Amino acid sequence: MATTSVNPQVVKPKSLNCPSCGAPVNIRGFAHTLNVVCPNCLTVLDASTPEFTILQKFQGKIRIQPKIPLGSRGKLSGTEYEVIGFQTRVIESDAETFSWDEYLLFNPYKGFRYLTEYQGHWNFVRVQTALPVTMGVGIRPSVTFQGRRYRHFDRMTAQTAFVLGEFPWQIRVGDSVEDSDFISPPYMLSSESTDGEVTWSLGEYVPGKQIWQAFSLPDSPPRPVGIFANQPSPYAGKPASAWRLWLWLNVALFALALFFMMRSSNRQVFENDYVFVPGGHADPAFVTPSFDLTGRESNVKLSVRTDLDNNWAYFSFALINEDNGQTFDFGREVSYYHDSDGSEGGRNDSVVIPHVPSGKYYLRVEPEMDSKNLRDMRYSIAIHRDVPNFGFFWIAALLLVIPPIFTSVRAASFESARWRESDYAPAASSGGGDD
Repeated sequence: MATTSVNPQVVKPKSLNCPSCGAPVNIRGFAHTLNVVCPNCLTVLDASTPEFTILQKFQGKIRIQPKIPLGSRGKLSGTEYEVIGFQTRVIESDAETFSWDEYLLFNPYKGFRYLTEYQGHWNFVRVQTALPVTMGVGIRPSVTFQGRRYRHFDRMTAQTAFVLGEFPWQIRVGDSVEDSDFISPPYMLSSESTDGEVTWSLGEYVPGKQIWQAFSLPDSPPRPVGIFANQPSPYAGKPASAWRLWLWLNVALFALALFFMMRSSNRQVFENDYVFVPGGHADPAFVTPSFDLTGRESNVKLSVRTDLDNNWAYFSFALINEDNGQTFDFGREVSYYHDSDGSEGGRNDSVVIPHVPSGKYYLRVEPEMDSKNLRDMRYSIAIHRDVPNFGFFWIAALLLVIPPIFTSVRAASFESARWRESDYAPAASSGGGDD
């Protein structure tokens, strides 16, 4: 039996001529297209009639070239779309004009989608049939949609300034809509109101590089300028992770400090009480009885406690090894003053001498006070061997807190820059929006 091969019919765009300039005009959206713009003279035509009817002639002075040419095809979210329409919208804010571009995408089976671009920031947009639920009103309204909460970002009046291609709705240069944007990065939920009709759409932020790859565009996409309303923060979730890591590192640091504290003997090897008489004729310097510093080479802590009152004292110390004469010289000043406004300084002080070898030692002490002072000073000296020193751990704890603070500040700065472009900026600032 003979077989006959059947080639599937390829649906081609309908082509008619522009009644204004005679140039050919293609219709890619088939029966969906209501308006089409002549690519030659930019006249807006009515495509709902068998013959094109002129709706609006181009009066502008600047012809805008889309970054993605009409007729380009690209795959987004697993579906191939063709760019069939383009418009530029503008808003005025604080005597400044801001504009963004919108591309109409079409797939015969999936319908229409949109790409919006503002200063290198792109969104892939789909019109929604379900309505969001209002959650909060007042200073900053919010809505929920598909289980996600969106905060109000801005409200504006947008006007169409340039059109090209075809559209499934009646479009004219000069058309205006009331636009309101709610954000939950990387998503933006927007409403457009015109003549009592409200249309909701959901946009998702897409990097320009991904758009260029999808449509196989030459060169590189324009670099994003500033921070866009629903641009994902590069620090999203990082502050919480940084603080969790900080917490666990501090737990480990605390365990390490506890280990060193338990390992340190912290034993007292000497203590005695003394009296210093200012202006006395005897040499104030003296040496203490010998004491043993045993065990491994470790630190020695010397503590001085006095009964100073509105006075100061200086102690010159020398820890001397009785066997080999090795000497550790150091001094401490103690001062304590007070009046009706409060107190200053303290009566007590201490010092830690690191890495003192074991052996038999004695301490040479030379106290000094203001010679005009007539009051005796009573003081005590105590020496401890192998005391736990937490200075290193405090330094480590301080260093550990820097990364999470830095990350939190960067994240907060990013969000602050985002909201400076909104209707809720802490100070007066202007910025464009995108629906």
